[in-house]
Amino acid sequence: MPKLVLASSSPYRKNLLERLQQPFEYVSPDIDETPLPGESATHLTERLAQAKARALSQRFNNHLIIGSDQVLLLDGEPVSKPLNHAAAVDQLTRSSGRTLTFSTALCLLNSASDTQQTCVEHVHVTFRHLQPEEIERYLQLEQPYDCAGSFKSEGFGITLIARMQGDDPTSLIGLPLIRLRAMLANEGLALP
Repeated sequence: MPKLVLASSSPYRKNLLERLQQPFEYVSPDIDETPLPGESATHLTERLAQAKARALSQRFNNHLIIGSDQVLLLDGEPVSKPLNHAAAVDQLTRSSGRTLTFSTALCLLNSASDTQQTCVEHVHVTFRHLQPEEIERYLQLEQPYDCAGSFKSEGFGITLIARMQGDDPTSLIGLPLIRLRAMLANEGLALP
């Protein structure tokens, strides 16, 4: 059975993959994530997930390489990690009372056979109507500056949400484990 490699620098994806209780390597793929002109959110995230996996295929030539990418559209524009307090306040203010779609692509590349499986999972998140003081309190508590959308659903950020709709709650965190388990089974790795 080929070994697993997670093509990511995200500690959140690493923590998610650890739930499957399989040994894996954790390596940053170091790719250009700039959107192409006119590229849809779904195409962007799928292209980047594949590029992340492929970026490590020469180095790990007999492995199952997992690439994943997530995009959030806000007012028609892809939203990245806020990286600072002011940008996080802006993202959450603009998200208040709205339903936004987080699209997470997954690619499982078998580098030995050069075959891949891909999918894109969507989670629709409806935010409560957030008051400025709620946004400020939340950001001071959790400081989610490395998360698209400026909140952590797996943490205190769940208090900002009115409802979620999607097939796999882990895709909102960045790695759809339900789909990954099915892909790994297609490669002969049965879990549990």
